[in-house]
Amino acid sequence: MTIEITHTRREGTLIEGTSRGDGSAEILRLREYGRTQRQPFRWSRNLDCWYLPHSRDHATYTPSLELLAQRLREKGFEVTLTVDNADRRSFSEAEEEREEKAEGRAERFGGYAASAAQSSEAAWKKSHDLSERFAFGQPILVGHHSEVRARRDHARMDNAMRKSIGESDRAAHWTGRAQAAANYRQFKKDPGRTLRRLDKLRADLRAVEKWQRGESAKGFSRNPADPELEIEHQELNEEIAHWEKAIKDAEAEGFKVWSRADFTRGDFVLYRGTWYEVLRVNPKSVTIPHIHNGTGNRIVRATGNRHDDWTWTAPYDDVSGRKSADEMQQPPQPEAAEQQEQAEQSTLTEKPVPVEKPTPVVTPAAGANWQDGMALVLIASKSSRRSRKRALWAMTRREAQAVCGDPRTSGRSYMLTWTDRPGTEGADWEWVPDNGSLDQVLEDLGVTPRRDWTAAPQTRAEAA
Repeated sequence: MTIEITHTRREGTLIEGTSRGDGSAEILRLREYGRTQRQPFRWSRNLDCWYLPHSRDHATYTPSLELLAQRLREKGFEVTLTVDNADRRSFSEAEEEREEKAEGRAERFGGYAASAAQSSEAAWKKSHDLSERFAFGQPILVGHHSEVRARRDHARMDNAMRKSIGESDRAAHWTGRAQAAANYRQFKKDPGRTLRRLDKLRADLRAVEKWQRGESAKGFSRNPADPELEIEHQELNEEIAHWEKAIKDAEAEGFKVWSRADFTRGDFVLYRGTWYEVLRVNPKSVTIPHIHNGTGNRIVRATGNRHDDWTWTAPYDDVSGRKSADEMQQPPQPEAAEQQEQAEQSTLTEKPVPVEKPTPVVTPAAGANWQDGMALVLIASKSSRRSRKRALWAMTRREAQAVCGDPRTSGRSYMLTWTDRPGTEGADWEWVPDNGSLDQVLEDLGVTPRRDWTAAPQTRAEAA
């Protein structure tokens, strides 16, 4: 049987004519092929043939395929090699297919994540049900007729919990991949990234045009008669036109493309959430006081800074706004100030709510049930070292036990806990905003939390 090796930009590198067990797989799986000479071929059930990953829309490295053909011939195969780098598809067609595949991956990975989450929940429930037998601390009675069953149940509990944790990690993995695939279109068409991409593509196009004229570019020269240069020239022009259209679409939706014509010395530029005074206007950026001066400051002027003799450059593709010196002197309007304050807030769970004064503590009624007393639910984070505890909600002790015992309220880097003796508000603990990520857990448990602390700590003896 003849093995056919073909390469086109449109389809990539494909190998057809092999069969299972004929000895070709050992050669094709060697990591010695492709443009990097470090890639193996892979089998595709959809294509029903071998293919070289990432070979589409690129010119092949012909010596690599010639080496493969030679190795197959030495094994006794009859081999044909066909290379046609001119057969290609347009950049817009290729990008559209990539976006469609990303959407398919997002849907597929989302299904994997949902399946893993269900398996994790089922395994946790199984472990929890088994643990009910030992809910009151029943030890294993050595020598008793129940010892064998007890040890078996402990092993089953351990295995079920390990499976629950593993499936939970698997669900988190597929959730992340699904989110990344879903964000493909937004990431590729982000105006700032697109502007930087266009700068690189235009530099590549200038280099190709120099090579076509017989000049040196990027530190080396190429043969002006190489047909590959003309193909690269066409591809770069198509890709530049595609992304320029994306920028025009973004401008039509309100995006501003900043340039040196928009700034003069003394203006203020909004760069990464901070206003900096412009020290100099450059072709591709503005020079501003060093970015270290912006730590904790909303406005950084040319003088009076911690590092007055240090400067920084803000590229135009990373600029968010511009104001003149006169506009910066005017007090902000109430609505504008409120919107700016909201935009400058960091992650909800990391920024505490300011406390003006401690909330008064009210003594509970005598004879109240201990579990009906009030407790504070706190959030503890592995990456946060705070002197004060961070409180999310106030609820009864019974509700706090249910919420903190739910496996959905803990992760690798955080967990929820509760206390009925938090200390003094403002000194020992503080409220932090609820970002809504655990609303479903509260709804499932039928818990309506509060955001005020009005109950006094109470011991079981006092309740009695």
